[in-house]
Amino acid sequence: MNIEEKLSILFKKWNGNSPDSISPLPVSGSARKYFRLKNKNISAIGVFGPEQKENQAFISFSKHFKSLGLNVPEIYDEELTSNIYLEEDLGDQTLFKLLKSNFNSAKIFYKKAVDDLILFQVDGRKKIDYSICYPRDSFDRQSMKWDLNYFKYYFLKPLNIFYDEQKLEDDFNSLINFLLEADGSYFLYRDFQSRNILIKNDNLYYVDYQGGRKGALQYDLASLLFDAKADLSNEFRNELSGHYIESVTKKIRFNEKEFRRYLYGFALIRILQAMGAYGFRGIYEGKVHFLQSIPFALKNLKWLLEDSKIVIKLPELEVLLNRTINNSELQKIQTEQSDGKLK
Repeated sequence: MNIEEKLSILFKKWNGNSPDSISPLPVSGSARKYFRLKNKNISAIGVFGPEQKENQAFISFSKHFKSLGLNVPEIYDEELTSNIYLEEDLGDQTLFKLLKSNFNSAKIFYKKAVDDLILFQVDGRKKIDYSICYPRDSFDRQSMKWDLNYFKYYFLKPLNIFYDEQKLEDDFNSLINFLLEADGSYFLYRDFQSRNILIKNDNLYYVDYQGGRKGALQYDLASLLFDAKADLSNEFRNELSGHYIESVTKKIRFNEKEFRRYLYGFALIRILQAMGAYGFRGIYEGKVHFLQSIPFALKNLKWLLEDSKIVIKLPELEVLLNRTINNSELQKIQTEQSDGKLK
């Protein structure tokens, strides 16, 4: 049986009736496949995820967050031996879509999202089972090395951007050592960005936290603020980070100076990881829309470098990033995108 047939059987098991229609949803940045299954007025999202442990993490986290009253999809049924499950259909309206169509309305939802993020990070860590995390139970040294190597091997190498291997490794280690100084005892959502925030009946709902693990507060806020194609203004970023700090101070003992000291370091590693993903999905897999995010990521990197937001010395990485920002191949991508000719 193919995936659709298996999901149809699962839908009937849950609903009592077979679906009248099964429609594939647009591809994402992962190997997971999503389908909308409908029977009259009943709708559900069917998911196939090739990594069983990742599926287990998502289902376990969903049930945990649901028990805390957080807005995540309800899990209707699962068949993990076939790597499939059914979840609540939350529609197609994302915060990203709203941002592009109505910025003033999106601003209100962004602040709500920041407040909800704190609930995931602070309340969500209570009694959570980190043993089911995939692939690591914390954003530790190994996780950071993977992210940085993702950037190196799937972005720099394919584009033939030169660097000194040892000096770059030294800088990677310096960045990792710095980031590990931050308090990493919170729940780290891992992919908290505007496309993973859905709007239904004027409420926000959250998905794609299957990569969650223990980590620092700064990472998820940086993910939202430096979400590439969202292209938030520096003014709005400052407004959101100020709102975050004001809200989180009400929940935990909090040192704003320490928080800000590490925030942009986490922004840097997040952007580099994302650029690795753009390279892998865009160059290796030929998914052009991922290449379209590169100019926005370069813009964010340029801002971090020009405003000296990174408080530690990373000499080789800084030279490399400046070289990347001015790379002729990437400039070509930017030109082709603006001309509507990206191929």
